[in-house]
Amino acid sequence: MLVGTVAIVGRPNVGKSTVFNRMIGERVSIVDDTPGVTRDRIYGKCEWLTKSFNLIDTGGLQIEDQPFQVEIKAQVDIAVEEADTIIMLTDVRDGVTNDDIFIARMLQKTNKKVILAVNKVDDISFMSSVYEFYSLGLGDPIAISSLQSIGMGDLLDAILDSLEGKPVKKKEGLISFAVIGRPNVGKSSLVNAILNQQRVIVSDVSGTTRDAINTPFTRDGKDYVVIDTAGIRKRGRIYENIEKYAVLRAMRAIDNCDVVLFVLDATTGIIEQDKHVVGYAIEAGKGIIIVYNKWDTVEKDHTTMNTITKEIREQFVYLDYAPIVFVSALNKSRIQNLFPLIDEVYQYSQFRVQTSLLNEVIADAQITTPPPAHKGRKLKINYCNQVSVAPPTFVMFVNDEDLMHFSYQRYLENRIRDAFDFTGNPIRIIARKKN
Repeated sequence: MLVGTVAIVGRPNVGKSTVFNRMIGERVSIVDDTPGVTRDRIYGKCEWLTKSFNLIDTGGLQIEDQPFQVEIKAQVDIAVEEADTIIMLTDVRDGVTNDDIFIARMLQKTNKKVILAVNKVDDISFMSSVYEFYSLGLGDPIAISSLQSIGMGDLLDAILDSLEGKPVKKKEGLISFAVIGRPNVGKSSLVNAILNQQRVIVSDVSGTTRDAINTPFTRDGKDYVVIDTAGIRKRGRIYENIEKYAVLRAMRAIDNCDVVLFVLDATTGIIEQDKHVVGYAIEAGKGIIIVYNKWDTVEKDHTTMNTITKEIREQFVYLDYAPIVFVSALNKSRIQNLFPLIDEVYQYSQFRVQTSLLNEVIADAQITTPPPAHKGRKLKINYCNQVSVAPPTFVMFVNDEDLMHFSYQRYLENRIRDAFDFTGNPIRIIARKKN
């Protein structure tokens, strides 16, 4: 269960990234082996005691050619805006510095919960120095060593305590979709076309806000929220220099949505950055629709759409399940084609397969194409069950999970799709040894 967002702030070289990496652990992305799909380490998910929260390392938000205090202020501002709880990280070996005092005073002016952590307490000889940090006025300091993992459990406990009682936004009856893509592909134009086309009726559904990012509206009696990652209020040129800030906001939007509209630009074609952007949505397990924008700029004949569809499929081989829509946000053409797909992709993200039917499909798949032998042994799937939705996740109980080869897993995924569709949604398969 996701319970909130936590940001780590502090002056340079206090170990922010080390704490970040220690807390998120070695969580391997499902797309790690796919060329062109990477995971930005500025943002991760931490799991502790059956609960999880998003973690932001503001140390990755660096501003070139800016005085230190300007950079720190920008990092703290971002943390305050994005996070429910803030960890202020300090270094026991340096003691309380003027920069620590500067950051602490900034944090005291916010309404956020702040946890003070003193890093690099690698052995007991440093413990007496921790008491100096009471002078920052941020409460009891927690002594940790990110290098040796000392005190990390205490810090994680404090984080969960701080997030306790955080209100959870209710989205019953709402479908939220995020518009993502690299800069200048037409995200805001697409959002405006969607809203203008429908003559916006803003709903007063609890848990939604009308601001620069989340816009509720109603279409054909259905409630939606569109999340525009390009609609961030600009706070001056300094933020425009932080490339990763935009990435952070896009990832936050992806976390908060049900369906992702992944926008491509017809005028520039597909570039490597497009693959990075959609990688976050794939890892988050979201339903995805590929939106090929600026269709009005393309010289067309009767084969053009098929040719471009083939190119998209070749460039995004790991998105073969995502439907493709060709639109012009500028001319508001073909926008109406988006909503049936948004509804369909959302419905499949919530769809549960009857267990008996699922096992029939898996049994037939094994008869039609038996698993290949590995060192004289063959995979045998005894039983399969769907354990969750969004994304649809299936556990297969097998004689030996090591015998589940990637290629055969992909074959099983295709058989599940043939039987139950799951348009626009990634399917996750987990092999588990039968006890």
